[in-house]
Amino acid sequence: MSTSTSATVGNRFERRRAATRKALVRAARQILAETGDTGVSIQAIADRADVGFGSFYNHFESKTELFDAAVSDALEEFGQVIDEQLRGTDDPAELVAAGFRLTARMADSHPELMQILRHRGLVHIHSDKGAAPRARRDVERGIAIGRFTSIDPIIALSALGGTLLSLVELRIARPDLDGEEAAASLAEMALRMLGLPQGEAREIARRPLPGGGD
Repeated sequence: MSTSTSATVGNRFERRRAATRKALVRAARQILAETGDTGVSIQAIADRADVGFGSFYNHFESKTELFDAAVSDALEEFGQVIDEQLRGTDDPAELVAAGFRLTARMADSHPELMQILRHRGLVHIHSDKGAAPRARRDVERGIAIGRFTSIDPIIALSALGGTLLSLVELRIARPDLDGEEAAASLAEMALRMLGLPQGEAREIARRPLPGGGD
């Protein structure tokens, strides 16, 4: 077999392997979003992914490892969506407020992501993936430039993360409520907690969203 042929076969194998892993993660994400139940059998996961049972162990040692990968995948997508919407925004206060409001809108535009965040988000508030490191970056910068009160960034991140997850729960559990106003009100409260005066916090929490999102 020539070198070029061998490389082609190798590339095809890697593509198939990557596609199988992606299908398993996709199936796990769907299960997490639908029920949050990780007790489902490996066979059921493989069936949903439309891959062979044995393929599972070519990629994951356990269901725990798969579901952890699925949560990490969802959190990273969540962070990327927020980043894309807020590209070019520099004010840490505006980033915090817009993050709340965009998350509320994602209950409609990205329901699977929000269900996963609802079911598994609490234990990932301090994750090194997804929105958590981005939020910590913004908080630390806000403190450094005097935009926010000088507080422990970890404590601030815990408070912001808990409030954000409460918003996700509210949007899903009470779709009859005005999601835009709920998000703006919680964003205002978060900015007040970070040290902004009431009037400024209220104004920032209700500004047109970056990128024409309002």
